[in-house]
Amino acid sequence: MNNNIIISVLLVFSSITLSACNSYKLRGTGDLGLIIERAAGKIQVVEHSQNTSLAQINGLGDLSHASIVYSRDARYGYIFGRDGGLTKVDILQQKIIKRIIQSGNSIGGAISQDGKLIAVSNYAPGGVKVFSAETLELIADIPATYNSNGKTMQSKTVGLVDAPGQRFVFSLYDAGEIWLLNMSKPQTPEIRKFKNIGSLPYDALLTPDGRYYIAGLFGEDGLAKLDLWHPDNGVKRILDNYGRGKQQLPIYKMPHLEGWTQAGDKTLVPAVGQHEVLVMNSKWKQIKSIPVHGQPIFVMSRPDHRQMWVNFAHPKNDTIQVIDTESLSIIKTLKPGKAVLHMEFTPRGDQVWMSVRDEDRVDIIDTETFETVTSLKADKPSGIFFTNRAHKIGL
Repeated sequence: MNNNIIISVLLVFSSITLSACNSYKLRGTGDLGLIIERAAGKIQVVEHSQNTSLAQINGLGDLSHASIVYSRDARYGYIFGRDGGLTKVDILQQKIIKRIIQSGNSIGGAISQDGKLIAVSNYAPGGVKVFSAETLELIADIPATYNSNGKTMQSKTVGLVDAPGQRFVFSLYDAGEIWLLNMSKPQTPEIRKFKNIGSLPYDALLTPDGRYYIAGLFGEDGLAKLDLWHPDNGVKRILDNYGRGKQQLPIYKMPHLEGWTQAGDKTLVPAVGQHEVLVMNSKWKQIKSIPVHGQPIFVMSRPDHRQMWVNFAHPKNDTIQVIDTESLSIIKTLKPGKAVLHMEFTPRGDQVWMSVRDEDRVDIIDTETFETVTSLKADKPSGIFFTNRAHKIGL
């Protein structure tokens, strides 16, 4: 073959290659997110630069209490379904990479500090399982067993978060314990157990600096706090007996503690069984209670911490209230519609997206004017998760 023919072949090949590259639109993931469409078992891929829906991905099973974490590069989402499903989704190619059923009933998950491990918290049969983020192969199975009246029992696990140092922390609902799981050596996990932390821990959070793990207690008024910098000091009680002297109201939906946020030297938390948001100072002492519209579910901070947005349990779940963190007063009450289940702020806080489940839409609200910018159609939407979560501890 002479040189002219070789050059012609190379030019044709280069032309085809460039054409193929140009036909695929490159984009980043920084403004992407996923919306859970719980009734249909699907998720919607969205972007918040132009506030549009990009695609739907079907076949994710029971999403009635689903949550999502992202890979470090924010390309892959890991969806934890109520049916025990763990699904890895490519949000750029908008497709399922792999889906497994790892238990009978799961309640959330977390991704390790190095992004290589996915941990899942289970109701049935209980315990925590840890998987490879790359392949979803099982790495560790941690049964949540405890002793009750001489019998070995298996507990539901709740409040699973990822902590610095390749650690996961979670609570045992039935046992009243907090477990600290060190996965620095994945083949030989280390577990540290903290017992008698309080009655029925139902959810938990990790403070933004990754230092304090705080579990809410359903069986009694109060919270259980573990200092991960000094775990030898054990679990301490905070907000003990915050409901003393008050009649607890029927609880239709438990507060979600991952919605708590610190704003400067204050922490605002929902009071279980009360129409109040509680305010703690930097020493974990209550300094104020703010009367609100109903029983709060999420108390979520705008990224600049100037505002806290609060939604409420049934039957008052058509309302949102906004608290100014400087004056600790309510500055706005909104009525988006029936069953406002979840909120998510854009990274710089100019907008908040909120699911209005019973009206099949997601509203996008300007956080300065409180006006609705636009709405997106969604089939019974619940959780909204933007990819900026990939770079936050404990989310």
